[in-house]
Amino acid sequence: MEKKTQIDLFGAAALTGFALLLAFNQVVIKVTNGGLQPVFFAGVRSAGAVVCIWLWLRWRGIPLQFEKGTRAAGFSVGCVFAFEFLCLFIALDLTAVSRASVIFYSMPVWLAIMAHFIIPNDRITPLKALGLCLALGGVAIAILSRDDGAGSFWGDLAALGAAIGWAVTAMLAKASSLSRVRPEIQLMWQVGVSAPLLLFAALFFGPFIRDLEPIHIAGLLFQIVVVVSAGFIFWLWLLSIYPASGVASFSFLSPVLAVGLGWLLLGEEVGPSLIAALALVAIGILLINRPLKSRKTSG
Repeated sequence: MEKKTQIDLFGAAALTGFALLLAFNQVVIKVTNGGLQPVFFAGVRSAGAVVCIWLWLRWRGIPLQFEKGTRAAGFSVGCVFAFEFLCLFIALDLTAVSRASVIFYSMPVWLAIMAHFIIPNDRITPLKALGLCLALGGVAIAILSRDDGAGSFWGDLAALGAAIGWAVTAMLAKASSLSRVRPEIQLMWQVGVSAPLLLFAALFFGPFIRDLEPIHIAGLLFQIVVVVSAGFIFWLWLLSIYPASGVASFSFLSPVLAVGLGWLLLGEEVGPSLIAALALVAIGILLINRPLKSRKTSG
């Protein structure tokens, strides 16, 4: 599929579906953390994804080759991926899904700031600057407010670290030498490097097994097969076709959906401050990624 300069109907539908998957993913992580230590859970997820992606490559007849000139970027993106999910899984262990999601899905804010300095023709305009201010204000409200009686300050900060890690991962996939390799190989770098790092880090976070039940095993398998192996390959494929800012703009749907799923499935309380934070982040992301109208030139 050829590269696009803007999001078309297929891209909009695909990114909306992916946003729903990511929102539900937050609930799955929260529930599965009840049976598995979060960092160990993240490490096993990456290790399982290595096997799934390898089987996918074998089935499709795609050679598992790491091109020269891409290995430093591949190792770097794997390290950042490990940091991102160490933070996210800890965040969802300490704070509510609704709070973590509002903060985590501020990723386009940090991606826009990075793109301003790294990607030509992707500068921060006055409209983007307004969006950044609104979204950052929303993140600050989400971290500092406690009217829902849930979460912890450290859990919220971990979600912020995960958001920044996700933005760095997306930037490396788009602007480094990894941009010329297949999405499956990009993801193999991410899970292949992160798996041993996370499993080693898990040694410092307590017992690996908590109160393990079948639902937790189902959650782990869902993470490995559906979210990481299929979902992330699909997202990286979309990122290789559509503009990075356009892909990122649809992430504003995920916190909205995640807050709703947290309330519906987990019974989480949604206070007025969190609603205000969610609105500011969503509006800010929309402004950041609003396409510029081309100016007509007089002839």
